[in-house]
Amino acid sequence: MNKLELISALKERAGLTKTEAAEVVETFFESLTSALARGERVEIRGLCSFFIKEYSSYTGRNPKTGQKVTILPKKLPFFKCGKELKEMVDNKQVDS
Repeated sequence: MNKLELISALKERAGLTKTEAAEVVETFFESLTSALARGERVEIRGLCSFFIKEYSSYTGRNPKTGQKVTILPKKLPFFKCGKELKEMVDNKQVDS
């Protein structure tokens, strides 16, 4: 499912106009993105959680030359699946 399909599904289920549904979806994604950018954890009970992992600087190697390279510290977003979602996917019990 992509963003447009999500908007269409919301439009149909909630009885919203396409513009209203698009605004809801955009607001959700903007809020999620902003929270992660601030380093906050986002948890959607029964579905998933999003969080930031911080990596320290380390020495790596350039695969072409074999030369040592310093990798700078970084932060990356991560997704962790919730228990209910895991079970639903494993049992293939998805309601359309």
